[in-house]
Amino acid sequence: MRIVAGQWRGRNLIAPIGIHTRPTADRVRQALFDMLLHAPWGGRDAVEGAQVLDAFAGTGALGLEALSRGASSCVFFEQDRNALAALKANVQACRAEAQSHIQARNTLHPPAGRACNLVFLDPPYGHNLVPNAVGALRTAGWIAMDAVLIVETGREEILPELGILLAERPHGAARLSFWR
Repeated sequence: MRIVAGQWRGRNLIAPIGIHTRPTADRVRQALFDMLLHAPWGGRDAVEGAQVLDAFAGTGALGLEALSRGASSCVFFEQDRNALAALKANVQACRAEAQSHIQARNTLHPPAGRACNLVFLDPPYGHNLVPNAVGALRTAGWIAMDAVLIVETGREEILPELGILLAERPHGAARLSFWR
């Protein structure tokens, strides 16, 4: 697993051993950012200078990819001890400590926060966590009014309406959906 593009392109990332963390594959991250950067509702302005939230961060690959491509800062929520260790190591490997804020938190119970305009939600598949996470993050102030939410779920998972659906595409066992 590595950073796909930007200033840290090619930088290797580590993942914890075991089945509790499922990192987003390089090819899926590439497809995600290609869609975001080339869509009429996205573009470079959607990433460059963005305040990012990587909820259910795991290894931090999504947030670090955004930072590598010009986002200004990223808050990472992760509660698994092994994933947190990998996340911290990956942030250090990218020398992104100044731009990164790691919180050992359950995304479903976030503290009050600052509004982010780019939000990644990549929860464990098959547990229907996205609707509750979006509700909790909105209530706590983490999602800006014009934010783009990028959600990775299992291919067969059905999401309720989270806002305006901008795009949706399956990738192997995953499904990416983009919401405003």
